[in-house]
Amino acid sequence: MKFRDLSELAGRNLREAVLRNTLTTLGIAVGVASLVAMLSLGVGLQELVGRRLERSGLFDSVLVRPRTGFGNQGQPRMLGSGGGPGPGGAPIAATPRPLDEAARLQLAHLPNVVEVYPEFRFTGDLRLGPGGHLAQIASLPASASGNDAFESMKGHFFSSPTAREIILQLDLAQELAALQQLPPADLIGKEVVVRYAGRQPLEPETSDPAARDTAARDTSNGRRPNQELASPEDAALGFSIVSSQVPLHVVGIVDAEAVTSGGGGFGRAGAYVPVAVAQQLAVVQGNDMSEIVRDSTTGSRAEHYANLTVRVNHPSGIPALEAAVKDMGYTAFSLQDVTRSLTRVFAILDLLLGIFGSLALAVASLGIINTLVMAILERRREIGVLKALGASNGDIRQLFFTEAGVMGLAGGVAGVALGWGIGRVIQLATTIYLRRQAIPAENIWSVPWWLVAGAIGFSVVVSLVAGMYPATRAAQLDPVEALRYE
Repeated sequence: MKFRDLSELAGRNLREAVLRNTLTTLGIAVGVASLVAMLSLGVGLQELVGRRLERSGLFDSVLVRPRTGFGNQGQPRMLGSGGGPGPGGAPIAATPRPLDEAARLQLAHLPNVVEVYPEFRFTGDLRLGPGGHLAQIASLPASASGNDAFESMKGHFFSSPTAREIILQLDLAQELAALQQLPPADLIGKEVVVRYAGRQPLEPETSDPAARDTAARDTSNGRRPNQELASPEDAALGFSIVSSQVPLHVVGIVDAEAVTSGGGGFGRAGAYVPVAVAQQLAVVQGNDMSEIVRDSTTGSRAEHYANLTVRVNHPSGIPALEAAVKDMGYTAFSLQDVTRSLTRVFAILDLLLGIFGSLALAVASLGIINTLVMAILERRREIGVLKALGASNGDIRQLFFTEAGVMGLAGGVAGVALGWGIGRVIQLATTIYLRRQAIPAENIWSVPWWLVAGAIGFSVVVSLVAGMYPATRAAQLDPVEALRYE
């Protein structure tokens, strides 16, 4: 049977029972719509997470930390290449490489690296007039200005990387403003004094009594009068903790649940200062005591960083950068390590949503079987005539397959359109709800081209599978019995 004759017969048969075939096609459309709506929601949520991670400024960053190379007894671990035994299985002594300025410069010269900066995090007492408030203060690089958390901030970002300015979180700004009975926005432009624990190198003791007395009275370079002098050995390794303070100008107030401060902290801080300013303040950090102990074994007094954040020009360069960092003797961590797990989670979520969405399409396939079986009963005489005129079993089978495929194709196209409409309604309702809760609206729905093509193709395949039994049954009819049937 020619394709033209086959199409004409299938179209005529579908038009003769237009109501029944329309209802069957509508059932397919509902099933496809539920499948498209659920999968588009899953795809939209996945894209939302990806956008948030990318705009956080850390999706293209690697956090570098020094390896811990000492056991419980303070002895160096025996490491070979990659942390295992050395060549031939013989262990070799491995001293952890410090994360110092030399390491920072070496990291900065790696391929595709845009910037390398340390993170400083310390506790400070922010004082505005007589009142003050303790808060966690973190450093921010200049590149953090592109973080989406600062899009709706009041004021502006730091005017320069070395500007002695501070950005307050809204909660801290409200606390400080309440002490002065001011609205939080009025803090912008005011000066706050930050008190913090600072590092001061120990001055070596001299053998000349006159010189020693002069050094004790000297207050230049920030020294305190009568500061205790240390032996040359202690001065080379240690420092004293002194109460320090610095005035900073408030330039912005950020209303965000969490701002990613450097690569090391995925946590929240109450205020933020430029990285260069935090480094100039010589603040005491949590790793200082461990560095003193480690310096006592190495004899080094170089400044060590708790961690460094390395940014690349594109997220695709993260795997190569992590490998290079590990070859240098450091540990590396990036958000891509987290997204690998998220990808598996979203894949499982999409699978579950696809299964639940396909249930309605499975029910619709029963409607196709019912429609075509009823068509066989109503058209037995027609089938007998076709066979008497020379139509083969394959021709009859193709005729019913064509009718099932047309219903599947029409239902798939209508279902995609219906699913798109359902997704738009969900997106609109979500946007209205978020705005009423004073939350910025986000796009949680997406229909990519592969979902449209896949849904229509899946609809046609399901329809053809559902039409397999009726088509086979119609092809096996005896033409003599079919002609007798009335």
